[in-house]
Amino acid sequence: MSYETILYEEDGPVGTITLNRPDDGNMFNLTMCHEIRDCIETIRRETRTRVIVLTGAGDRFFCIGGRKDGMEDTILYAGTLPTLEMYEAIDKLQKPVIASVNGFAVGGGNVLQMVCDCTIAKESAVFRQVGPMMGSYDAGYGTWYLEDLVGKKKAKEIWYRNPKISAAEALSLGLVNKVVPDDRLQEETKIFALEIADRGAFALASIKAAFNARHGGVGGLSRMAHDLLLRAYLETEESHELSESFREKRKPDPTRFGR
Repeated sequence: MSYETILYEEDGPVGTITLNRPDDGNMFNLTMCHEIRDCIETIRRETRTRVIVLTGAGDRFFCIGGRKDGMEDTILYAGTLPTLEMYEAIDKLQKPVIASVNGFAVGGGNVLQMVCDCTIAKESAVFRQVGPMMGSYDAGYGTWYLEDLVGKKKAKEIWYRNPKISAAEALSLGLVNKVVPDDRLQEETKIFALEIADRGAFALASIKAAFNARHGGVGGLSRMAHDLLLRAYLETEESHELSESFREKRKPDPTRFGR
């Protein structure tokens, strides 16, 4: 797959998406939001990969937010950076997504790593929300998910005071899962990803859907019930007997129910 603002590569069961705008802090723009969404949609349709890693190009920035350059000057949807589509794609992908934070994760970039299932960061990484300093904010993913990770009081402080958070503090708060030496980030990320890749793909998809159902409303419940549980049911003898009897226009055999 070839893109303008991201890179994508596969190494065995691990696929890696790299935000590739290092000269601009790996900030996501209109093109990047769409490319991440489209890349993940392609990943969703293949069975080669079991785990996805999201990281930034270079050694200074993971992502420091979004930029609206080149968008229409309107308050309507065409003038809104489609970050939600990007967040939702990560959140709804049935495969675990690991953020490998290789530098500053600021504003929307911090929210981006929060919506990933797990985060591994290098020791020099820095996390920060700066919205209110710029007259902006990120309600929804940026507030709800942060509260889930660090608790309500701390989440409010992070949004109200906008402190710089070191990787060590982020680990102590529960904002990230693991912190490693800078020169070992790529190696440790691969070890982390391969360990998860050894687990059952269907089980992992079911677990992720169960977590997401809490905030997903009818969509989250449908993901669990329709995409996963229903698919499992369709492999039972009961399902097969009911389908066959319907096609054959006969009464089903109830002795095959519940198997």
